[in-house]
Formats: sequence, structure tokens, C-alpha cells
Amino acid sequence: MNRRNFLTRIAAASAVALSPVVPSAFAAAPKARNVVLVHGLFADGSCWSDVIGHLQAAGLRATAVQNPLTNLPAAVAETRRVLAEQDGPTVLVGHSFSGVLVSETGLDPKVTSLVYVAARVPDAGEDYATLAKRFPTPPASAGIVFDGDVGRLTEEAFLRDFAGDLPRDKARILYAVQQPFHKALLEGRTTQAAWRSKPSFYAVSTEDRTINPDLQRFMAKRMNAQTLEIRSSHLSLISHPVEIADLINRAASV
Repeated sequence: MNRRNFLTRIAAASAVALSPVVPSAFAAAPKARNVVLVHGLFADGSCWSDVIGHLQAAGLRATAVQNPLTNLPAAVAETRRVLAEQDGPTVLVGHSFSGVLVSETGLDPKVTSLVYVAARVPDAGEDYATLAKRFPTPPASAGIVFDGDVGRLTEEAFLRDFAGDLPRDKARILYAVQQPFHKALLEGRTTQAAWRSKPSFYAVSTEDRTINPDLQRFMAKRMNAQTLEIRSSHLSLISHPVEIADLINRAASV
């Protein structure tokens, strides 16, 4: 063996020895160790429980916001309060309506990336209802009933259109603890769109009967998000917690 070949083999062997061993699908180590998760309508913070378990197993510190579902300023304030408690770089995650809160609060300097799970993502000042009318109305809309200014889903709509891919017994428990929302919550508009300046990820629920899947795809494409499609109802965070946790893990690495 001549000297050049010998040195080439030594260099190659050294490169292999110094290359990191990747134990999972994510090559980069997380840059954010904190995750803040915000729930949407017809739910509370416990809907993130299964996802939180996977995030904790991955070494991430997760906190669920209890969205008051009263009006946009109150929901924004609660999200900002939880963000203020984080001790460093944070991934901000929103499901359903709370995509609005992620967009409004995501410019917080602690927030390194945004994750939207079957979520609303209006632009700054945009009327989401007008945007949604460009797509067929999802079946769940017909199942919302109001008692004065407070709305909730009927049990039939909850089981069929909101949590359609969950075991019926589990879906009925979730229905029993659903949190009502106030009409005023839906009247507010965002003043900023954090996704225009922060790395963004979107999980589309392809079998969604609460937010039209094509509307989800439109919003994900408009925001140039890294997009994951899951064959799921609106509650992919419960029916597919591993996939959602993996997407959050990926966002934590940017």
C-alpha cells in the first residue's frame, strides 16, 4: 500500500469514529427543552396528557395552558403567563382554535419554533370565518349549540365529528369534561402572525370533520410549514400522540 492510500484510509476511519451515532429519526439534539401546549375549543389542558408523556420521556419539559375560552385577550394573557414561566428556549404548540394563540404570542423571544395541530392559522388581522368559507363547511359546525353566549358540541357531534377515531368509551369521557366556550372568543382577531418569522410545523388531520383538511393544507402551505399528514380525526393529539410528539421533538431541534 502506498503512503497516499494509507493516509486516505486513516482519515476515513477517523471520520467514522468521530461521526455521532443517531439513536432516533432526529439527527439534531433539541435546542429547546421547554414545550408549551395550548388546547382549543371543547377541551381542556388534559387533552395533551398522552403527548406530554412522550415529550417527558424524550427529556422535554412540557406545560399545558388552561385556555379560559372566554375571549381572545384573556386567552392570550394566559398563554403569555405560561411562556413567562419557561426557563429558556421553548416550542409553542396549539391545537384547533389555539393556533390563533400561537400566532399571536409566538413572537415571544423565548419561542424558537411553532407547532400547529389541526389548527386555525389566520394572518394578522385576518377574519378566520371569511377564510374558512372558501372551503366546504365541516360537519361539526352543525353540532354546536348555545346557551346564551356559551357554546358546546352536542354529544352526537362530539363523538362523530370531533373525536371520530377514538374508542367510544374514551370519547364519551372527553365529552363529559368538555369546556364550553364564549362567543366573544371567536370575535377577536390576531394583531400579528408569528409564523411569518418563526420556523413552523403543521400536523394535518386528513379525516377531520371539525376543520376542513383542505383548509388545513392551505394554511400550512401559506405559512411554508414543515407538514405532516395523519389519518386522524380532529383529535390527532389523542389518537396519534407518538406522531404529534415526534413532530414537536423535531421542532425543538431547529
